[in-house]
Amino acid sequence: MRNGAIRHMAIFTLKHPQGSPETESFLKDGEKILSAIPVVAGFEVLRQVSAKCEFSYGFSMEFENREAYDTYNAHPDHQRFVRERWETEVLNFHEIDFMK
Repeated sequence: MRNGAIRHMAIFTLKHPQGSPETESFLKDGEKILSAIPVVAGFEVLRQVSAKCEFSYGFSMEFENREAYDTYNAHPDHQRFVRERWETEVLNFHEIDFMK
């Protein structure tokens, strides 16, 4: 990660059971929709393996700078995904943004 770049991570638990078709659809659709936003780099779908953490999944991505991060947050595809999927299917979450 370059200086000034931002790594955004959203860790979350879904309302759906682990391994269910609904869970797999959410993860697949999230990757397809969010990684297609032009300012997003290095998008990853992650699965939690530690018993110390209450969250089950994570989305991780990088942005070149603050402007790219702000562009992502305002992008209509991101806002639609949040409104139509995130707000209806995510039970609990935490967001972390790191800058080097």
